[in-house]
Amino acid sequence: MNYVKCFLRDRNVASITPTSPFGVKRVCKKIDFSTANVIVEYGPGAGVFTEYLLKKMRPTAHLVLIERNPDMFKCLQESFRDQRVHLFNDSAENVGNLVNGQLPHKPDYVISGIPFSYIDQQARQDIIQQTHEVLADKGKFLAYQTFYQKDDHLFVHLEHYFKQVKSEFELLNIPPMRIYEAMK
Repeated sequence: MNYVKCFLRDRNVASITPTSPFGVKRVCKKIDFSTANVIVEYGPGAGVFTEYLLKKMRPTAHLVLIERNPDMFKCLQESFRDQRVHLFNDSAENVGNLVNGQLPHKPDYVISGIPFSYIDQQARQDIIQQTHEVLADKGKFLAYQTFYQKDDHLFVHLEHYFKQVKSEFELLNIPPMRIYEAMK
């Protein structure tokens, strides 16, 4: 199933197009691949971040993919048969159950493309809280959203849990996106 069909059939798919190479590089420049042991990706969709991450990650690092859309999950299963990949057809709300005690290290980074503006307040709060809890000390939550994202959809919630939160824009993406960097 192609990306546009998934977008039209599933309101949890954030954008009509996958993130551009400019957007992927802008988010991933905040990752220290030389020290990252575990990276978690919420909503990998078509796998544009996944592909980039696997190229940059060390051979001993782990990449946890959490994709709730069954069609995209199936495509990811077929596309990424790397031993470093741990793939779950689940919701980011369950990240604690999926990673706690399953890997040799706590996640250093969590990347999220899920559309926080589309999900209800309680689910949003649960995801952010779970993300904070699973991250290693000094870990980072890197979330990217379409540019029209309001601060009350994500920024103010991140500030509640994380000691430092920054945001910036990437205009070379369709649609332009806002990138959040929340540090534990």
